[in-house]
Amino acid sequence: MEFTFDNNIPIYIQLLEYMKIYLISGVFKCGEKLPSVRELSGLFKVNPNTMQKALAELESTSLIYTERTYGKYVTEDRELIEKLKDEYANTLAKSYFEGMKRIGLGKADSIKYLEGIDE
Repeated sequence: MEFTFDNNIPIYIQLLEYMKIYLISGVFKCGEKLPSVRELSGLFKVNPNTMQKALAELESTSLIYTERTYGKYVTEDRELIEKLKDEYANTLAKSYFEGMKRIGLGKADSIKYLEGIDE
């Protein structure tokens, strides 16, 4: 998978967002051991120190935790993951409806467009 980074946003913040999406989408499952910092930095093609900074942010929000000498793990708190997923879904939905409103479409018409999209 190819990751693209926006030069206007610190890379560790963008890594944090990618990792959150991996957590809420189930790429990394509750209680699962994460790949090492070196493996993750290779996956994202970033400096290990930058990856470590993003992981430290995830840990500060309790989405991951460290077991000394064993590595980093995804939280087992499914409610926390679901809450984060709800927040992301809300943000995406609001963004969609705001965009549709800018072009003169209300919620009902916007929903019609959504219903017409093939998955």
